[in-house]
Amino acid sequence: MFTKTLTIDTARPRNLVDITQQVSREISQSGIREGVCHLFVPHTTAGLTLNENCDPDVVTDMLDTLERLVPNRSDYRHAEGNSPAHVKTSLLGNQLTLLIAGGRPVLGTWQGVFLAEFDGPRTRKVLLQIP
Repeated sequence: MFTKTLTIDTARPRNLVDITQQVSREISQSGIREGVCHLFVPHTTAGLTLNENCDPDVVTDMLDTLERLVPNRSDYRHAEGNSPAHVKTSLLGNQLTLLIAGGRPVLGTWQGVFLAEFDGPRTRKVLLQIP
């Protein structure tokens, strides 16, 4: 089994950070040629998603849409003031499973792996495990 923790510094309160290269590098360095790679974010205000990583407007559209769906209002009950971040994280989820073929993650032509930050800037962890 191969396990690694990626540390990602986010720069903005809400952001999708492309971590495809870091994930690909770790899979390659694991020496595992075929299988699955599990990714998990142990945070309640950050998640993971697969989406297009070619056109930056997709990231903007995703963040804008999530903001419209879950706006930052003053009527949430959670005392810390970051309830929208918790809701957005639950919508996206905090884990992904990628297939591995030839020592690389199997991704579509335009797909990338993104850490979704909803309560930053912060230092986040992404746990990567290949059984």
